[in-house]
Amino acid sequence: MTMLTRWHDDQSRPTLKEAGRDLAVRVLAPLLVWWLVVLAIGWMFADGPLKDLGISEESVNKSLESSRTDFFNNVTFVFSWTGATVSIIGLCLVVVAVVWWRTRQWWYAVVPLIAISAQALVFFLTTLLIDRQRPDVEKLDDSPPTSSFPSGHTGAATGLYFTLALMALRIRQPALRAVVVTVCLLVPFAVGSARIYRGMHHVSDVVVAIFNGLVACLLAWHWLRRDPARGTGEGEEPAVAGMPARQGG
Repeated sequence: MTMLTRWHDDQSRPTLKEAGRDLAVRVLAPLLVWWLVVLAIGWMFADGPLKDLGISEESVNKSLESSRTDFFNNVTFVFSWTGATVSIIGLCLVVVAVVWWRTRQWWYAVVPLIAISAQALVFFLTTLLIDRQRPDVEKLDDSPPTSSFPSGHTGAATGLYFTLALMALRIRQPALRAVVVTVCLLVPFAVGSARIYRGMHHVSDVVVAIFNGLVACLLAWHWLRRDPARGTGEGEEPAVAGMPARQGG
């Protein structure tokens, strides 16, 4: 069983006790360690040894501010909203519902929900303790009352769309699979770039947010123990979007 096929190789239904145990041990515990790492990085940029670097990187925002155009203002507006809370939660719930309906496997369908929840937890707890000011440029979006570090939009987009990219690898049609996976992988970078362009975050805010989303994605993808020896447990795998039903292995 490889990382990419773990959900196909073992489709057995976990008990609620097993699900709760694995969620705590395989997601929450390592997430605590990761949060401490993010917290340390945030402190270094806000008040620690990297404070001067954090100030100097604002030159990127000022450069982008001076070269803004109506076209890119509109394009970045779209991508900024792509990473907004309402957009992320809305799309996530639709995906969870569709995957649950097509596969009848709630424990697989909730993977994107776990991913965005994990990154949101790290983001929220970090902003409570790290008070980094947003770039000193004209802001094209409303400023939420949270710290600039890390970027919530970028972390949420990375957690969700990277997870969708992994799920899209099950699409049988090569051309469709390639398009969907590529788009899902590019969206978080577009969101992060838009947030920098629009004066909402520093480059480091976005970089750390991408790693935050990536960590959340990987933890969510591995949240439940899988054993290929158990097989599908039900014979044939139900079809999922873009992929006909196929035999379990």
